[in-house]
Amino acid sequence: MDAAASNKLSDGIDAPLWVFWKRRRYIVVMMAFLGFMNMYSMRTNLSVAIVAMTENRTVEYANGTVHYEQYFNWNSKVQGYVLSSFFYGYLVTQVPGGYVSNWFGPHIAFGIGVGGSAVLTLLTPLAANAGVGYVIAVRILEGVFQGVTLPCMHSVWARWAPPFERSRMVLYSFAGIFVGTILGMLLSGVMAKNWNWESVFYFFGALGCVWYVGWVILVKNSPEDDRHITPNEKEFILKSIGRVEQDNQRVKHPWKGILTSTAVYGLITANFCNNYGFYTLLTQLPRFLKDAMHFGVQSSGMIAAVPYFGMSITLYLAGYFADWFQIKGILTTTQVRRNFNCGAFVVQSVCLIIAAAVFTPVVSIIFITLAISASAFAWSGYAVNHLDLSPKSAGLLMGISNSFGTASGIITPIVVGYLTSGSSPAEWKMVFYIAAGVYLFGLVVYWFWASGELQPWSIEVQEREKKEREAKKECFVYVNKINLEE
Repeated sequence: MDAAASNKLSDGIDAPLWVFWKRRRYIVVMMAFLGFMNMYSMRTNLSVAIVAMTENRTVEYANGTVHYEQYFNWNSKVQGYVLSSFFYGYLVTQVPGGYVSNWFGPHIAFGIGVGGSAVLTLLTPLAANAGVGYVIAVRILEGVFQGVTLPCMHSVWARWAPPFERSRMVLYSFAGIFVGTILGMLLSGVMAKNWNWESVFYFFGALGCVWYVGWVILVKNSPEDDRHITPNEKEFILKSIGRVEQDNQRVKHPWKGILTSTAVYGLITANFCNNYGFYTLLTQLPRFLKDAMHFGVQSSGMIAAVPYFGMSITLYLAGYFADWFQIKGILTTTQVRRNFNCGAFVVQSVCLIIAAAVFTPVVSIIFITLAISASAFAWSGYAVNHLDLSPKSAGLLMGISNSFGTASGIITPIVVGYLTSGSSPAEWKMVFYIAAGVYLFGLVVYWFWASGELQPWSIEVQEREKKEREAKKECFVYVNKINLEE
């Protein structure tokens, strides 16, 4: 069912949309928002904490002598490997995450992904004191747990998100990514400065464990499994999605269609290119602010959070306008995905080039903020696009495309670590120019290959064609029976 048709349906709930607790699908959105918030606060806290863990600190001994010491003597290359280690594990479980979501419920896998990551975050200080190899091992395992989350969450949306609310529900939940990034950077800097670096991991790990309990209690696999949903809202969701009953069997994905689809390769390219720039700034911005712009640890964490505050706002705008243009019939789904995504890539490229060319604290921070904020519109393009191409295979598609996006997360910290061994302005400028070039490459590919239409190879089309064939066969048998009787 298209967005215009589904928009005529009503969920029968007499309450404004902002009263989210009246609608079970919006409770899912809120809990997903908090889940992503916890994920990314745990993912980004090391980017700030590692500055405190490796900076020279003044130590005064009892005899009056003063020395400068580090908690951990890790150079920029070692720090690059530590920061990239998360993505090795994250990469491994992307595609399996798409399968897991169909085996025993995507909501269960999402909860375990975030909850397991929380436990590992609590263990990070112990691992750090044991040695850098243990930190890398813990971060790889944390990536393994978080790797299933995005594919599984797309499978949740395939069951809960009506088409004309799809962009908003997905992007509103994704806003938790940037709120979590803000909290991770802001609070990590404050806690590392005023308490100690270990407190960063204990705080965010405990917060993730609390969220897990709430997720298990409140969120169910689908509207059919939720005992607290109203009959009207349940019927509204199922009819809007275009099916009345949920298929709980394992999905047989159309691999040949997926692997030969230019639309799939378009969103894979967009995912890689957007994440290359995103992870470059996510993992390296605190260090850039400290080494190149000469801010302190606490100031670096606070300033690094500003761009993600901007993106948390633009994400709501992008989600609203992406749905609004479709509901009003101004743009097709394909046009929304293409224009929003590629427009964002243009803005991000230009902003990073200006930030590198001018290279002063005020100008660089302003244009880095604009670049990251514009990324929200790219998310309303490629990140939602998986659900357009094939809802039942959306989890798998997200796993495939995000594998390439994750590969960029492995590459960027190592590349930046080698490029900025001297922490000179010229070295950091090269980091920004490379990211801008990657965005421009993604713009070209996605513009020509993007599609927002249900693909001919999708499971939904195959099922519809099968039903049509069966109906024709039944009609043919019935007509022959009538002719024989006559």
